[in-house]
Amino acid sequence: MHRICGTLAANGHVVTLVGRALPRSIPLETKPFEQKRLPCFFHKGFPFYAEYNLRLFLFLLFARYEAVCSIDLDSLPAGCFASLIRRKKRVFDAHEYFTEVPEVVHRPFVKFFWGRVARICLPFYHHAYTVGPALARIFEEKYGLKFGVVRNVPVNIVTDLTIPKKSGLSNLQPWRMLYQGALNEGRGIEAMLDAMQHLENVQLVLAGEGDLSSTLLQKAKDLQLGDRVVFLGYVKPDDLKTITAQAWLGLNLLENRGLSYYYSLANKFFDCVQAGVPVLTMDFPEYRALNAQYEVAILLHELSPQIVAKAIRSLLEDKNLYERLRQNCLSAREEWNWEREQNTLLEIWQQVEHG
Repeated sequence: MHRICGTLAANGHVVTLVGRALPRSIPLETKPFEQKRLPCFFHKGFPFYAEYNLRLFLFLLFARYEAVCSIDLDSLPAGCFASLIRRKKRVFDAHEYFTEVPEVVHRPFVKFFWGRVARICLPFYHHAYTVGPALARIFEEKYGLKFGVVRNVPVNIVTDLTIPKKSGLSNLQPWRMLYQGALNEGRGIEAMLDAMQHLENVQLVLAGEGDLSSTLLQKAKDLQLGDRVVFLGYVKPDDLKTITAQAWLGLNLLENRGLSYYYSLANKFFDCVQAGVPVLTMDFPEYRALNAQYEVAILLHELSPQIVAKAIRSLLEDKNLYERLRQNCLSAREEWNWEREQNTLLEIWQQVEHG
């Protein structure tokens, strides 16, 4: 969201990014747009969503704005009803297939509830965009609303290759594999750890925190992986760019736990490509389409420790294959970057402004 808000602000829009305050929220950094955190008593489940939407609704009733952009279904009710009362313009930004995420898809009532929210609110919206072509087609067919595609690709910059000292990493690891993101279920991290038993002379670095942090730490100890697995915890974005550029291979492994994962297009995929780092990812539609355009990844048809290890060994043993993927990353990043992608975002918001 910072990239989107920053781009809109740089092009003459007055932007306020509204979110929630968490008990462990770090202080806000100065940005070229306003930032507002709403305090909530509840932090999970239906009580949280109800409280947050009520607080957001009240904020939007009295705030100054010309358009509301609702991010995913969990902020849609407040944005929709407040903007209808205020007679303001509405935009919907779908970062994921919300009713098909693992936390929702196997809970019939929760899935039904958010589906009804979408059916009730989205007919009042005339502008929308999402993160990939496949989701855009699905949403257009499902909701009868045209969706633009704004991929969350990184800014095209040259990265400093000096590893931050506080990270605890060394520049001397030639075969470092990097997973960046939440340490949650369905991200294939357990398979990564198990695959390490079948590999030699490689190091796995996990940059992020999540529900499985302590479980994964214990699993790494039980497997006696030692310093072959490094848990960095939360890493600041600027430091993460540097660490990514030092990786040998990026890991983007998702279990097929629902259509949201199946049609996903993760930021980390583009972050690795931007850094010139090939990726090991799943053979899901969006990645398959991108890899047909520029072969930057090894695609896995199945997620298991043995298959993950076999794919990694193929890159270790076939230097020509790895170098081809790396060179393709350098070509792809000239196209898959925010300098190009922001034009689509600005076109959509120009339509909102004059619509």
